Amino acid sequence: MTTAGEAAPPVVNAHRRPVGRGDGAERSAMSYAFIALYAILAVAFGILPAFYALYLAFTTGDGGFAGVDNFVKVVGDFRFLPAVTHVALYLVIWLVALVVLVSFLAIVVHAVRVRWMSRTLRFIFYLPGALAGASSVLLWLFVLDPTASPVSGLLHLLGFSSFVQTIVPGNLPPVFAIIAFWTGAGGWIVIMYGALNNISHDVIEAARIDGATTVQIAWRVQLPLLRKWISYMGIMSLAAGTQLFVEPQLLSQASNAVVPNDYSLNQLAYQYAFQQNDFNGAAAISLLLLVIALALSAVFVTRGGLFERG
Repeated sequence: MTTAGEAAPPVVNAHRRPVGRGDGAERSAMSYAFIALYAILAVAFGILPAFYALYLAFTTGDGGFAGVDNFVKVVGDFRFLPAVTHVALYLVIWLVALVVLVSFLAIVVHAVRVRWMSRTLRFIFYLPGALAGASSVLLWLFVLDPTASPVSGLLHLLGFSSFVQTIVPGNLPPVFAIIAFWTGAGGWIVIMYGALNNISHDVIEAARIDGATTVQIAWRVQLPLLRKWISYMGIMSLAAGTQLFVEPQLLSQASNAVVPNDYSLNQLAYQYAFQQNDFNGAAAISLLLLVIALALSAVFVTRGGLFERG
């Protein structure tokens, strides 16, 4: 019994396990264990190879200091500038298509109110990403062949009557961009869909009350709030795109060298390392790729406000 002036005793849940200092220590130890595994792999297969490439790029074959001679050699190679052009054209087409179409499709899927239809669309978009890169290219070998392709009518309409005509080097930047979009866009659509779910419903409702149409909400509310995610998508896709190798390499083998085996910068580095036995030149190309990718990523970071708060 308690009087009117006395406070009621606190209710104690006898089944609740008291939280002690040991629980936090256990969680912290488990967190460090997971991080340690990633850190070991990152050091072994990322940081150490990068430092080794840095060492090779500035040394000669016998270990002597070479200065910038390896960079001058690879940049002066007659194959270097065409490889840069090929990768640059591919990246421009792919990144523009990725940013525009992924943002558009994510907003469209998010606008679908029928739950099963939204889930089905997300599954269909994501499904091509389940194929590995090499498997995807092998599938596209049939798609690009007018004699066996399920879209042979479209290829004939574009004036292609044979596989060789379809994959001439001048056609490859958009072809590789289509392959990359087909395999990678679905995952980004799902990520953007999740980002759209994090936008407050109050913000959307306020825009509707103010008379904004669906298009205006997408353009003035959703896209600005997706800016950081779009920037992140651009950085990750840029890093993957500069490493173009599997697609041209398999097409080169399938076409009996109609596609050259030095089409991309990664292929050229491969030629230096394993055909010319010049690992120093290959390391120089790798560092040039790294510098270019970091410079372009910095543009996405600054323009996309990736690390801005709020």
